[in-house]
Amino acid sequence: MTAAEALRQTTARLAGAGVAQPGADARILMAFAMGIAGDRLTLHLGDTLSPEAERALEKAVTARLAHQPVSQIIGQRQFWGRMFRVTSDVLDPRPETETLVSAALEHDFHRVLDLGTGSGCILLSLLADRPLASGVGVDLSPAALTVAQGNAERLAVEKRATFTVSDWFSNVKGQFDLIVANPPYIAADEMGTLLPDVRDWEPHLALTPGGDGLAAYRVIARDAPAFLTPRGRLMVEIGPTQGPAVLSMFQAAGLEDARILHDMDGRDRVVVGLWQQPAIRA
Repeated sequence: MTAAEALRQTTARLAGAGVAQPGADARILMAFAMGIAGDRLTLHLGDTLSPEAERALEKAVTARLAHQPVSQIIGQRQFWGRMFRVTSDVLDPRPETETLVSAALEHDFHRVLDLGTGSGCILLSLLADRPLASGVGVDLSPAALTVAQGNAERLAVEKRATFTVSDWFSNVKGQFDLIVANPPYIAADEMGTLLPDVRDWEPHLALTPGGDGLAAYRVIARDAPAFLTPRGRLMVEIGPTQGPAVLSMFQAAGLEDARILHDMDGRDRVVVGLWQQPAIRA
């Protein structure tokens, strides 16, 4: 069987199972099974698949038919122009999170704290673009921190990144001129509406805090000033309906110039605030 024939069959199988982007997913899985870069697949569509490639493709397609995310199947996902290793222990990096990275890079910073770092995609993207900066990534999941550490090494920023198990600020020391977070924000009653690709395969700890979905923001807004330098910034990703509530939390915590930023689709995506006062910690 040629790669072109296998690609057609794979696309049809994925479409029949209701996969949202069967053609795109089929091409990614085909390139993965053949061991080639995705942008080289067209050049190899006339090739006959080896038995090893056929077995790898069938395994990958079977996983996708069970709604396992493509990034978990192939073990990586592109984010902010770089490849990050992805496992079932971390959230799949999403394009909308690049809004947070882009906003952070509009300002100078030297010391960054990433709360709930997961794969490390936010922290490590920032460090890779700012060679003089250093940072700390914290997460409740040791398995997620292992993934983040590996990504730091892949991007050659491991000497500037430290990872620590912490329940938000509980094990954090020092001060930072930038604090970023993409915390769990899906409300408990919204979990059932998620696609199975997300609901059944991504870590629930990183998806939802339960309740109204705002618990993490209450802690982050309340405690962040103790860890911000004067003129330090706090930036958090939010769900598209949570902007007013999180903005109010920032303002109540004394963060100034608090505002909501929009993602590429015009949805509320990031809340940012500036800490103008001296540090409140002893």
